[in-house]
Order: sequence, then structure tokens, then C-alpha cells
Amino acid sequence: MKHTITAAAVQAEPVWLDLDATVDKAIQLIRDAASNGADLIGFPETFIPGYPWWIWLDSPADGMRFVPEYAQNSMTSDGPHMARIQAAARNAGIYVVLGYSARVGGSLYMAQAFITSQGELQSVRHKLKPTHVERTVFGEGDGSDLQVHETELGRIGALNCWEHLQPLTKYAMFSENEEIHVGAWPSFSVYEGAANALSPEVNTAASRTYAAEGQSFVLAPCGVVGEAAMDKFCNTDLKKQLLKIGGGHARIYGPDGSELATPLSPTTEGILYAQLDPSMISIAKSAADPVGHYSRPDIFRLLVNRNPTPKTVNVQTQADTHSAEDLFEVE
Repeated sequence: MKHTITAAAVQAEPVWLDLDATVDKAIQLIRDAASNGADLIGFPETFIPGYPWWIWLDSPADGMRFVPEYAQNSMTSDGPHMARIQAAARNAGIYVVLGYSARVGGSLYMAQAFITSQGELQSVRHKLKPTHVERTVFGEGDGSDLQVHETELGRIGALNCWEHLQPLTKYAMFSENEEIHVGAWPSFSVYEGAANALSPEVNTAASRTYAAEGQSFVLAPCGVVGEAAMDKFCNTDLKKQLLKIGGGHARIYGPDGSELATPLSPTTEGILYAQLDPSMISIAKSAADPVGHYSRPDIFRLLVNRNPTPKTVNVQTQADTHSAEDLFEVE
């Protein structure tokens, strides 16, 4: 980072399982953030078309009734809806890290898109390991999804939800000299009082710890569960007990773990803003840099495979090859 920037973290409810309407809402949030001077905006996990809350509320068989609608309203990374968001980023002059359900062929992935202020799709990553029942809906990413990008604002990376509880994933990100991190969350409103690991106390602490461990700024955008979600997913009294209204706990943290923005109430939609001063990184790094002077590579080292994993390997016929090395063509 060369200079202080203004960052924005979204706390909002999507228009559940409605691709067109949620893209409209995302574009409005992008415009609002830019009009308030933001250089960067981060969105919650799978903001488009919303987090699939049914997976936590009943059996996979019961949830099958949502699958066709969710798939149809998931966004392709190269389609017209993404093009609209790219145009919004370009017109507003703001860098966007967007959380969405990505449809790739017949599979879905928990994706984050990096879109520059010129409207270019810098890259897309997929969550490396969907958590628990998320694996009934989404596929996994690969090593190419451990991404930190050089931008005019600084080095920007992103992870989803409980990827922030994966120590090796975090260390791989830290090793890329990440300066600004978008840690996206769906909301903290399920199993309230019964599963502390899913609570806002634990998961905002995970975001804060990430900031202090990696000495990076952390934007932690977060979804909100409103009445529309209850109407969509909770058709029994038991489900209404399992999923509650609210859950919005967006945060912005400094590289020393300090809180840089005043939180909204858990039921309120809005945008958090903070000034990110790069001098804070220098001060934090001087005390503890886990991949620099505060590391012990003679004792601990991490092996990372950042290569994409091809789904097919085409074997050519002998007539088409001139050597054994030419026999296999990887796509």
C-alpha cells in the first residue's frame, strides 16, 4: 500500500434466490459505497443469490426442493450478470470483491470475484473446502484459489467463512504479503445458543485474529437474515427456532487487531467504512511477521501446491505423437 484508502464492508440481506434482483442490489451498494468515497468494497459470502440456509435446517432430501431454483439463480463468471457488475465497478471507479454462488457446468462453487476499478475481472476463486453441510451443495476449489493480487490499492486477497479457521490456508495467504484481506461471512444467526462455534463472538474473533496474525487490514462483510429469509426457508416452528432474524456482524479490523469501524446492529442493513493507513502495517510487522523475521523456517515450512487441477487428461493416439512426453495433453 502506498497511501491511505477508504474501504467498505457490506452488511445486507440478498434478495433470496433471485439473481436479477440481487445483482441490482449489489450494483446499488457499489454505487452507494463509491458515492461515500470508498475505493474498495467487500461483499458477504454467496451474497448472490444468497446463502443456502436450508442445508442447516433439514435433511438433504428436504432441501432438494430448493436445488433447481438455487442453481438457476447462481451466476456464471463470464455471463451478462457479471458483466453488469463489472460495468458498475468501472462506472463507480471502485474495486469490488464479490461473494456469489458460481455455476460452472453442472456444479456450484462458493466464489469470490476480484473486479478492478476499471471493470476488469482480475480473477475468480472458489472456496477450498465448503464447510460441513455446505458440501451437499458446493464443490471444492484447488491450489490456484490461494490468491493475493497486486492492485493500485495494495495487495488484496480473500477467503470465505471458516477458511479463516484453517491455519495452513492462512499461512499460505500471509506468505503472499497480503495487505488487505476480504473475509466474507454469510451471517451468524443459526443454532443460536446451541453451537458456540457458529456464534458471532467466535467468528468475528476469527476475523480479528486473522488481522493480527497476518498484520493485514481485514474487511469482514456479513449477510443479514430478515423476514424474507424466514418466509423462504422456515416452513416449520422448529426451523424458526434454528434460524433467527439478524446475524449481521460486519467488521473492519486493522493489522494490529483494532476495530476501525463502528458496527451496525445485527438486524440493520448498511455499509461500514474505514480509513486504511499503510503505516499501521509497518508498525504491526515490526513486532511480529510470521512469514518474515518472526518465522522459523529451519523448523517449520509449508508446502503449497498452487497449480490448478485439470478435470480431464486427454491421451493422444501414437500416430499423433513423436515422443513419450507428447502422449498426454492436459486441459
